[in-house]
Amino acid sequence: MSTYAIQCRDLSKRFGDEQAVANCSIDIRYGTFMALLGPSGCGKTTLLRLIAGLESPDGGFIHVGGTQVSGPGRQVPPERRKTGMVFQEYALFPHMTVAQNVGYGLRTNGGTNRKVDETLEMVGLAHLGERMPHELSGGQQQRVALARALAPGPEVILLDEPFSNLDASLRQRVRADLRSILRRSGITTVFVTHDQEEALSLADSLAVMMDGKIVQVGTPRNIYLQPENHRIATFLGEANFLPAQGAGLYAECELGKLQAVNGFEGEGEVMIRPEDVVPIRDPEGLCKVVDRIYYGHDQILFLELPSGQIMKSRSLGSRGEFDNGQRVGIRIDTPVSIFPSRFGCPALPDPDSHA
Repeated sequence: MSTYAIQCRDLSKRFGDEQAVANCSIDIRYGTFMALLGPSGCGKTTLLRLIAGLESPDGGFIHVGGTQVSGPGRQVPPERRKTGMVFQEYALFPHMTVAQNVGYGLRTNGGTNRKVDETLEMVGLAHLGERMPHELSGGQQQRVALARALAPGPEVILLDEPFSNLDASLRQRVRADLRSILRRSGITTVFVTHDQEEALSLADSLAVMMDGKIVQVGTPRNIYLQPENHRIATFLGEANFLPAQGAGLYAECELGKLQAVNGFEGEGEVMIRPEDVVPIRDPEGLCKVVDRIYYGHDQILFLELPSGQIMKSRSLGSRGEFDNGQRVGIRIDTPVSIFPSRFGCPALPDPDSHA
């Protein structure tokens, strides 16, 4: 039996002059809860539809559960791929009850009603089988769509922007509910999103997609802390970049000698997340506070370095108050990533130049 629930090799798909998916490859192990994250228009929904069989690739191969379902001369129809898909708009049949919607993809047999009941119980809607879709909340409609996808017993569940139609007030709770349901089921799950917070908080595996290709795969933590390039780093969240000289597992920059994670040699830039920049009260400190935004649970300080560059520092709101014009030192809490410079690397400022 294959180790992978999904394998894609060199997939490509073009719509007219637009190359939606370009030589894209990815392997997804059984039981993985994966987020496919990328900016709008990067090809992630097209990739999902190719896996589901709703689009035919121009080239490449797809295997689901160890069986080839797409490739030159072979295109297995969606209903025979052992995949279930939840669409962004849910696509419930408005003239059918909840139970009828869930049972739609099941073969007619004596066990159909029992399977519908079991699936509705799994998603927490056992008491709503006779309701019509318009009588449900958005979160409940989403659960019905998920139950319909789960009922036939697929090997893979595919979700396209599953939370985009929910109000912001409902989104966090429904995300947690959906994650719990899918984790309990143990089914391999791939969901498409452009929301970084959503991907980082829900997935146990993350695939970043840009320009029709998968550009990095790993755990959310590893990709956030060790992105492979500037573009991934800035897409996943706020980041400070400083000119630096890489020397193996260290980087020399305006803040001094920092530990690096990626063994870079030569001129480049270090990436430091704002939450890793710890301000320390020091009248002779390297930096000056030029602005502060207080959110209650956390705060952001804007710190001016001797070079004039502004760094962001994020910390708990309870960590103390800093005033504009106050001098502070800086402690960097984690090893940094260093990349080749995008703009050339100017000479590093003298750390004592503020004195």
